[in-house]
Amino acid sequence: MRRVRICVIFNPAARGNKARRFRRHLDEMAQQSVFKATTAPGDAQRFAATAVAEGFDVIVAAGGDGTVNEVLNGIGDTPEGFSRVRLGVLPLGTVNVFARELKIPLRLESAWAMLRRAKEIKIDLGRVDYLQDAKPAKRYFMQLAGAGLDARAVELVSWKLKKNAGPLAYVVAGFQALAEKQPHICVSAGGKKVEGELVLLGNGKYYGGSFEIFPGATLNDGLLDACVFPKVALGALLRLAPGFILHRRFSEKLVGLVRAQKIEITSETAVAFELDGEWAGHLPATFSVEAQKLRVIVP
Repeated sequence: MRRVRICVIFNPAARGNKARRFRRHLDEMAQQSVFKATTAPGDAQRFAATAVAEGFDVIVAAGGDGTVNEVLNGIGDTPEGFSRVRLGVLPLGTVNVFARELKIPLRLESAWAMLRRAKEIKIDLGRVDYLQDAKPAKRYFMQLAGAGLDARAVELVSWKLKKNAGPLAYVVAGFQALAEKQPHICVSAGGKKVEGELVLLGNGKYYGGSFEIFPGATLNDGLLDACVFPKVALGALLRLAPGFILHRRFSEKLVGLVRAQKIEITSETAVAFELDGEWAGHLPATFSVEAQKLRVIVP
């Protein structure tokens, strides 16, 4: 029986207890896999594309959701990449939304044992088509996307603040974004049109950790779920907070709800959008699902 070839892509500068525990186990893991250490943004995507070409069977993203997204897009950069390799996740980030969605163990040793067992499922893959420097571009996402306040907050986070403050940096940036004039965003899908100031899209049910913003969503239903918030102001957000904290589905009296295979989002001004918690570009953009596209290792 041929040995499964595993490539692990990780950021050696990652901080926190999980990252330190990961580094302590490097020698043991290196006996069973090949490691590629990133040094700059974009490295994980490039390394993943190279790993596909090199014939690895499993490409593991060791990091947070941003690292997973980079690796995902590196696989997608290679012809037939999604059919040729499986994605694995060692959740070393702070939030690890995708790992929580798939019930991947957050404890390093358990997650590594899961990867060695290599149980595979196929899940839907999110895709966005947009313009970058006036040229058509596409990018994939596995869990969530957003346009408006949350993406603007990600856009405002400085590297220095993120390094020094960690997750608190996003809270600071969120209040900065909240103080700005909010954009007018239009969401269109299947003949339905909803307008608001903030749009959150989910391939799965979780957003921002274990908060079930999209409780009816699954990673294999061939659909994207969208919540469109009519107004983004402190008072409006406070009215939504109980449902957010209690994991209740938002009432259509408070937010617009859309579910479709393809969702077009436009705005009259340059509005940022994010994918899996990382800034990606500006509207207009078309978000869609490619059903059963991604092979991923799960418990």
